[in-house]
Amino acid sequence: MSQEFLARILEQKAREVEQMELEEVQPLRQPYRLAEFLKNHRDRLQVIAEVKKASPSLGDINLDVDIVRQAQTYEANGAVMISVLTDEVFFKGHLDYLREISSQVEIPTLNKDFIIDKKQIIRARNAGATVILLIVAALSEERLKELYGYATELGLEVLVETHNLAELEVAHRLGAEIIGVNNRNLTTFEVDLQTSVDLAQHFKEDRYYISESAIFTGQDAERVAPYFNGILVGTALMKAEDVAQRIKELQIDKG
Repeated sequence: MSQEFLARILEQKAREVEQMELEEVQPLRQPYRLAEFLKNHRDRLQVIAEVKKASPSLGDINLDVDIVRQAQTYEANGAVMISVLTDEVFFKGHLDYLREISSQVEIPTLNKDFIIDKKQIIRARNAGATVILLIVAALSEERLKELYGYATELGLEVLVETHNLAELEVAHRLGAEIIGVNNRNLTTFEVDLQTSVDLAQHFKEDRYYISESAIFTGQDAERVAPYFNGILVGTALMKAEDVAQRIKELQIDKG
């Protein structure tokens, strides 16, 4: 995803937010807390499994998928959380997907979108999300801090996404508890697992780290397992003929 393309997405989000109604805050769904689970289950690499029909880089991935059945398969095979794409224009997602999945699983759900406004945070919570994504590259540090604080006040957990050392340092200054490292270079569009390996030397003891993108096989998962609490996997699971077997391959035993 190039910076120019990221800018296009953010322009689209700004237009959507302008038209978006401010919803009243509804009761929060109450599965386990993701950070608490990661703290107490360090013995294996945890899988955050994503429901994703399409992406800008790959085009259509699996348009005909039964999203609820896919999510329930993830849950039944030990996924720690379900990530749900809700961006309609670029990823062919929908807020209704989040709502449907959240009502049919017991584990946390992540609203995977480009969040730039409090209205989106309320909307995510009301649709059943218990975790939201905030992308450091998409926000000023001041705005990131504001939205992070607002989300936590609403009882949500936040996955703060980074992709280089400068952004990782922003996440650390923020006090983010759960930090993602996206292996996709925002300038070249290429994915490289070495990004996760390189940034791992700067990790802090009291945080939880998730490696995102470029993880397709058990061998990929093994590369990041020594450094990360979990991995976020979408395409490999959406394309898998045997989803259960693929999840098991990715759940690396860390002893």
